[in-house]
Amino acid sequence: MFVVERSDAASKAQLYAELNQQLASLFADEADGLANAANLVALLYEALPALNWAGFYFLRGRELVLGPFQGKVACVRIALGRGVCGAAAEKRETIVVPDVHAFPGHIACDAASRSEIVIPLLKDGALLGVLDLDSPEAARFDQADAEGLGEAVQLLLAASDMSRLSS
Repeated sequence: MFVVERSDAASKAQLYAELNQQLASLFADEADGLANAANLVALLYEALPALNWAGFYFLRGRELVLGPFQGKVACVRIALGRGVCGAAAEKRETIVVPDVHAFPGHIACDAASRSEIVIPLLKDGALLGVLDLDSPEAARFDQADAEGLGEAVQLLLAASDMSRLSS
């Protein structure tokens, strides 16, 4: 069993280093992409402060389809290019949004969300989906989050068979 210890004194870099060590251990003996994606979002949701949603959307054709998540009920399908998730997927780059209300075309699944970060899942040049985190705090996410979450996604992709999760 994994224990998540929050340390308010720890820097974000230290927090992500610890989280990513735990993820590497979680993934060490498991290659199933769905199981690993579910554990990744559960760990992030428990360990990171000020989140109200954490989850995956996987690419199916020209849209993103909801995968494992923690938080309130979510939008099930998002077209590429639509909202923060669709924009990050289409651009194939991480997007940090300090104020979702200022983002053109933002999709409000939870009215409490104020900021968002979306990290694309890219393996061998192919887009598989995105990792999406929302916060009720404005400007919750920054470059340290982008780097730490980017590393978490890379650990997931390196350890997991994601072939059944996207098409």
